[in-house]
Amino acid sequence: MIHVLKKIFLALLFLIPTCVFAEEPHLDAASTVWMMISAILVLMMFIPGLALFYGGMLRSKNVLSLFSQFFAVAGISAILWVAFVYSMTSDTSNMTEGNLNLNSFVGSLNKAFLLGINDQTLVGGVPEYVLITFGLTFAIITPCIAIGAFAERMKFSAVIIFAALWLTLVYGPLAHMVWGGPGAIMHNWGVLDFAGGTAVHINSGIAALVGVLVLGKRHGWPTTAMPPHNLVYTMIGAALLWAGWFGFNVGSALSANTTAGVALLTTMLATCAGITGWMCIEKMMAKHVTSLGLASGAVAGLVGITPAAAYVGPLGALAIGFLTSICCFYAVTTLKRKFGFDDAVDVFALHGVGGMVGAILTGIFCIPALGGTVSDVNLVQQFFAQVAGIVLTIVYCGCFTWLIMKGIDMTIGLRVSAEEEQQGLDIIEHNERAYNS
Repeated sequence: MIHVLKKIFLALLFLIPTCVFAEEPHLDAASTVWMMISAILVLMMFIPGLALFYGGMLRSKNVLSLFSQFFAVAGISAILWVAFVYSMTSDTSNMTEGNLNLNSFVGSLNKAFLLGINDQTLVGGVPEYVLITFGLTFAIITPCIAIGAFAERMKFSAVIIFAALWLTLVYGPLAHMVWGGPGAIMHNWGVLDFAGGTAVHINSGIAALVGVLVLGKRHGWPTTAMPPHNLVYTMIGAALLWAGWFGFNVGSALSANTTAGVALLTTMLATCAGITGWMCIEKMMAKHVTSLGLASGAVAGLVGITPAAAYVGPLGALAIGFLTSICCFYAVTTLKRKFGFDDAVDVFALHGVGGMVGAILTGIFCIPALGGTVSDVNLVQQFFAQVAGIVLTIVYCGCFTWLIMKGIDMTIGLRVSAEEEQQGLDIIEHNERAYNS
């Protein structure tokens, strides 16, 4: 009897440290610092990066209106993000692997107004406040990518209402479908999207296309010349986008780890390959290389590698950047004119088409035989999973964007008058001019 009691006592001694002194989650300082830097980098690629990239392509009488729209959208997006959109994207209540229900499409409101989150709340060793801020930068830039297509003719008030509704009804749910984890519909399907090929780029590209079809063409387009007013701005903007995109892609690892290292290299290589691809095809087709083409090639390569950044190797990154750039070139130079939609800064051609090409190529170059990092992948199954993710994004975004645009048009109206458009939105909407000399 004494011998048995002794064994029980010793067993309890071994259990006590596990029960009483269980290891608490601890702060990962390196990853926390990197995520803070990533949030700042993505903010930089938004303003001034994206604003300069788009603004340089517009006429001088409208450049200030675009910057103003971006700042206003940032303000309203932050309020909505904290109020409920963050909860819609991140909450995983009622979700389990392979199960399909309402929360496979959108998260619940359990984290509305950041309830239950404080300065000590950690996710993977990183304060959740930091991850909330990082996610907010994505939520700010995505609708602004889309509204660039509407430039030079859409009312300021209509832009702000559109951005608020679109962020809530389109971006929030789609971000959850992609990154919601086990139980989210695209996760269940096995879709590979590391940093936003679907939720950010295809999403904003389709919103741009649907939006301009509802909004209509600028007066005089395409017969009246509307050349970019400052291509230096566009080149500077592209350079800032390139630098900031490392926060976008590498930061999506949510940690300072080997995955981030892969994304760093693939992002760099795909961008350079995108520049090279556009340069080659433009020289062949137009007999000269333009600064706008070089900037567009860089963005095309960045868009293409976004869903693939951590899933492909160096050779895959080069192929994705090069091929995406060529496809985007044809979308800009041929598709747009053939179908006659007035996308002011080629959002659909660069982000929509580039996102689709990148998503499909992700499913090909992710396999280890082609240098990819995804083990036990079936090429055919993965290809169809990628296509399914693209189709879901197109249908969901297209339908809701159309409803939002139509609803605004029937209430406050979408467009300024023809006379106001002729004067320019800077003076009409803001009573200011970008240039006074």
